[in-house]
Amino acid sequence: MSAPDDRFAALVHDALHGAAADDGSARPSTDLFDRVVVSIDADRRRRQHARVVVGLWVAAVAVVTTLVLTLTPHDPEGALTMSWWVLELATTAALIGIALWLGPFIKRFGRAYAADVFHDNPLTGKSYIVLTDVVYYLIFAAYILFTASLQQQSDWPSFTGMVTSEQVGAEVRRIGGILLVVGVLHGVNIVVMPVLGRLFSLNRRLPPPAPGQGPVTPSERGGRSIYERAAELERAADDNPR
Repeated sequence: MSAPDDRFAALVHDALHGAAADDGSARPSTDLFDRVVVSIDADRRRRQHARVVVGLWVAAVAVVTTLVLTLTPHDPEGALTMSWWVLELATTAALIGIALWLGPFIKRFGRAYAADVFHDNPLTGKSYIVLTDVVYYLIFAAYILFTASLQQQSDWPSFTGMVTSEQVGAEVRRIGGILLVVGVLHGVNIVVMPVLGRLFSLNRRLPPPAPGQGPVTPSERGGRSIYERAAELERAADDNPR
């Protein structure tokens, strides 16, 4: 560490041990200072990583904007004259980029949520995440293929084959449409996942039938349904935690 880091570490060390000394019943852990320093270093690295990511995004947007303004042809009056298929390809590339970025982003923050929901069935939780990833990319691929235009549309009035305001609006709606679809499906997934996790947990707690024993009828169970029996097992598990 540098000199400022050494002074900061000394202040942290004195604050920790001073707080422990004020309370006679508390004794500082032997590795408390090391764990605090590691946590501070990890937080500093996260902030640096966030700044690097933001800088890369700003640089990428600046480079793309510069290339578009430089390489796009201009008419004699200086206005941009972009062919319709260039904007179509750019929108498709943007949709693919959103899919490749948004999928891992959702999975990164949803892994802990899925682990908590499927805590009784960790393997089921992992399979559920994999299946939702497959569905996610299938939806993106189908949307891109369904909305792609292989020729200039009739509602883009242009006799020269250049980009019009109607096409720009259509491409913006393509991007907004996929974000709306993914947002709605992701919200439904957040609501449905705890229900599925609860059902799987109850299924694991139900005792299997004895060997050679057929299905138990409601009369043999004293008139109780399987849902009542599952509720009893759930209450018993909550009263006797492992």
